Amino acid sequence: MPRPPLAREKVLDAFEAILIDDGERAATLEATAKAAGVSKGGLLYHFRSKDDLEAGLLERLDHLTTLDLERMRTADEGPVAYYVRTSVMEDDALDRALIATTRLAQGGSSAASDMLRDTRRRWAETIRPHVRDTASLDLVMLVSDGLYFNNSLDVHGPERLVPRSDELADLIALVLRATA
Repeated sequence: MPRPPLAREKVLDAFEAILIDDGERAATLEATAKAAGVSKGGLLYHFRSKDDLEAGLLERLDHLTTLDLERMRTADEGPVAYYVRTSVMEDDALDRALIATTRLAQGGSSAASDMLRDTRRRWAETIRPHVRDTASLDLVMLVSDGLYFNNSLDVHGPERLVPRSDELADLIALVLRATA
């Protein structure tokens, strides 16, 4: 797949940053162009409307999820351990795309809500063959959700909510025992 033009990526990066920092209402075409350091005409060359910008962000999330699923399938530690371990992420490309898409969903975008559901479904389908039953799959998904949520709280909080690496390893071992 050919790499997208750099200017297009800069515009998407700016749109994503505004969504994360200021929310969906602040992510106008004008604000995005300014944050990307391009003219509105330059933005419109790549994205004809805010809907096109949103579609570009959803394509980005889909692509990053596909890459993550490839890493999950080939992880030496196995898909379950990989998924739980990588639920503690901060400011990586997949995390930023997830947060920005969540902001769009919170603003009423059904396409963003659908993409988030689809992303979760794809992760679950990859994990399902590696756990014994539906309850085990639910356990993996919910532990991961909790780690991801607590990590978002832990960034600016005074108390540590996310396990240290040794504690995370113990948690992963426990999840693997419970789901095998």
